Amino acid sequence: MSGSNSSAPTDAARPEPLTFTVHRVSTPDLTDRVQAAQRRTAFGRAKMLLVLLVCAAPVIASYFTYYVIRPAGRSNYGTLIVPTRGMPELALRTLDGTPVKASSLRGQWLLVVVGPAACDAGCEKRLFMQRQLREMLGPERDRLDKVWLLTDDDALAPAVQSALQGTSGVTVLRAPREALARWLVPAEGRALEEHLYLVDPMGEWMMRVPAEPEPGRVKRDLERVLRASASWDTPGR
Repeated sequence: MSGSNSSAPTDAARPEPLTFTVHRVSTPDLTDRVQAAQRRTAFGRAKMLLVLLVCAAPVIASYFTYYVIRPAGRSNYGTLIVPTRGMPELALRTLDGTPVKASSLRGQWLLVVVGPAACDAGCEKRLFMQRQLREMLGPERDRLDKVWLLTDDDALAPAVQSALQGTSGVTVLRAPREALARWLVPAEGRALEEHLYLVDPMGEWMMRVPAEPEPGRVKRDLERVLRASASWDTPGR
């Protein structure tokens, strides 16, 4: 058309194209966190083990001394149980049937007699020896408890019950014989009921007294173990 000044737009007048910039979002480095947590866990476990070792050191030292350092100079009469055998969770009951936790016996040395409620002449002899041995220890007797584990549900013989009433410090509990036989083992050719058994304050069976023992020699064994444990064992639970 005449007189028209229209013309095509120049490049400078053209609008700029719309552009998008994508920024990379950084993700947290979880590796360092995991490693730090692992280090804290390892440190906590090492600290706990160190505390346990410090607490157990006197016990370990006394047993090491008794079993390892002086084997040549030791003439123990009873049979040492190596390794010791921990007390299982026996289904213990009082005479009236009340359940008793086996762990309640820990904390004292135990001189254990095993046998039925009828208690024949051999049983009476072992109970008498158990009482005498404890009394022979003098001031150390408070670190040793007498325990009679009954292997049946029968009532105690009247004569035995009367004798026990005049005896202080004896704990009478019922326990399944099968469970006891898996823990306490008699000498070859002997019955479970023929021995006295020595159990330490941690519930570990550690010595078997011979059948028909000599009281004086058993007393010396008891004195040795009590002396060896004097640094970590005290009377009473």
